[in-house]
Amino acid sequence: MSRGVSEFLPLGEEAARAVAGPGGRHAALIEDAFHVLLETPGGGVSLNGEAKARRGARLAIEALSARVAAKLEVTPADVRVAIDHARAGPGAGAPGAIRRGTVGARTVGQAHYLEALARHDLVFGLEPAGTGKTFLAVAHGASLLRSGEVERLVVTRPAVEAGERLGFLPGDLTEKVDPYMAPVWEAMIDILGAEALRRRRERGEIEVAPIAFMRGRTLSHAFVIVDEAQNTSRLQMKMVLTRLGEGSRMAVTGDPSQIDLVNPADSGLPHAVSILEGVEGVAVTRFTAADVVRHPLVGRIVTAYDAAAAGPRP
Repeated sequence: MSRGVSEFLPLGEEAARAVAGPGGRHAALIEDAFHVLLETPGGGVSLNGEAKARRGARLAIEALSARVAAKLEVTPADVRVAIDHARAGPGAGAPGAIRRGTVGARTVGQAHYLEALARHDLVFGLEPAGTGKTFLAVAHGASLLRSGEVERLVVTRPAVEAGERLGFLPGDLTEKVDPYMAPVWEAMIDILGAEALRRRRERGEIEVAPIAFMRGRTLSHAFVIVDEAQNTSRLQMKMVLTRLGEGSRMAVTGDPSQIDLVNPADSGLPHAVSILEGVEGVAVTRFTAADVVRHPLVGRIVTAYDAAAAGPRP
């Protein structure tokens, strides 16, 4: 590679350390992506390479610097997301510009999702695993709970593995339900901390329960999350959507390509989106493989499955 031209970006020491990463791993990702040489002398970043390559690397570095300025963590996943958005160009938006508490959007899709949650009473978050749909909804709900905008955070999901028939399992309701709610509890612990979660749960401010336990209730002054909604039936979906009471909002998350029902055509999620999209107060955010923030291979797996679903290869 030709050494090209060198430029220096003054970032401050904290941002420069984040760009370099532990053992220089973040810098190596940027170098490999844009074919530049990157060094972090005191208080900034030095880039060496062709003009186009430096421009792309600079956009990625600026996105990471913005995360540092917002007091957000910079991980290898954040670096890869910043690289993807830099390749897409300035018009793609700046990941990490929107946050709820200490949780920030890492992709443009996540930013649009958080914006929708802030502006609408009912938001559908659709498509691939690993895009942070549930985690961000929990973060938004926890933010509303902390600020006093809602009195309760209620998370519900269909217990498909148990056929919603939990009575035969040992223990009280909490012990019966918790194994099916583990992903939700993990997200809440990450966002609130185990002790704060325990206190709010004991006070009844946080509730996690299967869809079946929502029947006959009116959820007022609450933020409600319907998780794994692709596994609700049409009747269940209508039932839970009509639980909304005064001062409540709802996020419905799921992936229509991962329906576990015996009859996939009975799924309430695609049906609800088809009839509610465009209704006042309702927003739909569709994530893509570009929004996957798990292992980078997950995004490629999602893309491959999408291609296979679109039709046979030539």
